[in-house]
Amino acid sequence: MSTKIDELKLDIEELNNLLQQASRQGPKNVLSLEVRRLQTKLAKLIEESQASQPKPVNTLSDASQKCYEVKLNNYGWDQTDSMIKLYITLQDVHQLPKEAVTCNFTEKSLDLRVLGLNNKNYSLTINNLCEDINVNNSTVKIKTDMLIVSLAKKVTKRWSHVTGVEKRIKESKTSPIVDKGEDGDPFNSLMNLIKSIYQEGDDETKKVIAKAWVESQEKDAAKRSELQ
Repeated sequence: MSTKIDELKLDIEELNNLLQQASRQGPKNVLSLEVRRLQTKLAKLIEESQASQPKPVNTLSDASQKCYEVKLNNYGWDQTDSMIKLYITLQDVHQLPKEAVTCNFTEKSLDLRVLGLNNKNYSLTINNLCEDINVNNSTVKIKTDMLIVSLAKKVTKRWSHVTGVEKRIKESKTSPIVDKGEDGDPFNSLMNLIKSIYQEGDDETKKVIAKAWVESQEKDAAKRSELQ
């Protein structure tokens, strides 16, 4: 088909040259009609040629188009004494170019980005890992419909949780004694814990805490209104 396209382009070019040389209106009209006919035929051939070519699901150029932002919250994980692995399921992610998937690490955090996957940009951010990691030895790998984020532990030991927030929440629930804090008020101690979790949490944790706080304030306001 490419040969036909090339031939048509040459024919159109030659007709245009003849059109420029023509002096009488009659021949000009005939040549113009033929040029338009061939241009229409050329456009159809190009369209058919492009449609017949296989297209990748995604390219980096897709990422420059408008994409929906999606935050990833669900992942599986397991560990060895030296490594934590996070498993994130994403259909068709293996069809992306490698440069569309990035993960930035610090000793206490990771920021995973997936650009242009079916018109969506995905992100997973964990700001407060349970323990320190070795940044240079931590990686992200693309598998079929899955990403594997490998976190190299800085100290060889078992982690109780992936994030520090999860660890503190678990400890607060299982502790048989409520720490009353310096002023002896267990409510203040609880509020300090929630404040600490909020400051250390990721975006989703902050949203959950903020929503719960707003709802509690609305309930308190409603009760006060009923009493008045």
